[in-house]
Amino acid sequence: MTHIPPLAITSGDPAGIGPDLVLALNGALPKSRFVVLGDIEVLTARAKQLGLALSLHPWEPQQPLPNDGLAVWHCPAGVAITPGQPDAKSAQGTLLMLNRAIDGCLDGTFSAMVTAPLAKSVICDGADPTFTGHTEYLAQRSQTERVVMMLATEQLRVALATTHLPLRAVADAITEDSLRKTLRILHQDLVKQFGIEQPNILVLGLNPHAGEDGHLGMEEIQIITPTLDKLRSEGMRLTGPVPADTAFTPHLLKQHDAVLAMYHDQGLPVLKYAGFGNAVNITLGLPFLRTSVDHGTAYSLAGTGQANVGSLIAATHMAETIIQRRLTGQ
Repeated sequence: MTHIPPLAITSGDPAGIGPDLVLALNGALPKSRFVVLGDIEVLTARAKQLGLALSLHPWEPQQPLPNDGLAVWHCPAGVAITPGQPDAKSAQGTLLMLNRAIDGCLDGTFSAMVTAPLAKSVICDGADPTFTGHTEYLAQRSQTERVVMMLATEQLRVALATTHLPLRAVADAITEDSLRKTLRILHQDLVKQFGIEQPNILVLGLNPHAGEDGHLGMEEIQIITPTLDKLRSEGMRLTGPVPADTAFTPHLLKQHDAVLAMYHDQGLPVLKYAGFGNAVNITLGLPFLRTSVDHGTAYSLAGTGQANVGSLIAATHMAETIIQRRLTGQ
């Protein structure tokens, strides 16, 4: 029987709901094999605050997983943590957690990584002022030239041509080269990760009404359409560019395996309306599998017992499903 390394599940910002979520996995995923990365003292205190009776076992690579409770690879936060009160002094510990998960995926210690939420501002203030998000950091750390952010529910997948950019910078970031690379990664991972042999991708325009023949912008005519035509000539199945305001209709969505939006708030509000709390963020193009929750740190819910673990469960299930598909070829 093929040995499958455990999943790495990072606990996110220690002052947010990440610790609450990973602790909740103890009962929610009894058959899963995973290691939690985080400050074991923070997790112990949070479990006590939440009234959870469970064992936390210190773990390091090459050690077997415990038969009960949670295996925790201790990543010190470096500061006393109060739930709901973010502290920039914890940023170095959060990056240590990410680095261990990334390096472990690259060297085979872990089969994939699943991430709980962190706060960009905390990392910027306490460790790395250039930090723009999980997705970008994973690409940098793994020396990956380009990655693609995609969120998915059971019914809908939305990928992004640009991610965490100010709106005024979006148009300049959409070039033929960047769009071509993004669509190739999206197509490739729909085949590799999701087992879709010939993906159909719905591509949105950038401007209202997809530019309306140039009257509302020229990006569709000058950049998006020529890029789609070139990729179609290579055999890709692409529809578009289509107006964003009419793209998310049932008859169009059921004909396509994924939607490519031009920017963050063009595509994700629709997806999160349809499945918030149970959607999964997956980073495409990496040399390893990474899934994540569809929400933020929710500091006001930290330690209250009211955090919804649904998205982390969905992210973990998706990672396990994709890994199993790779092993079986199905």
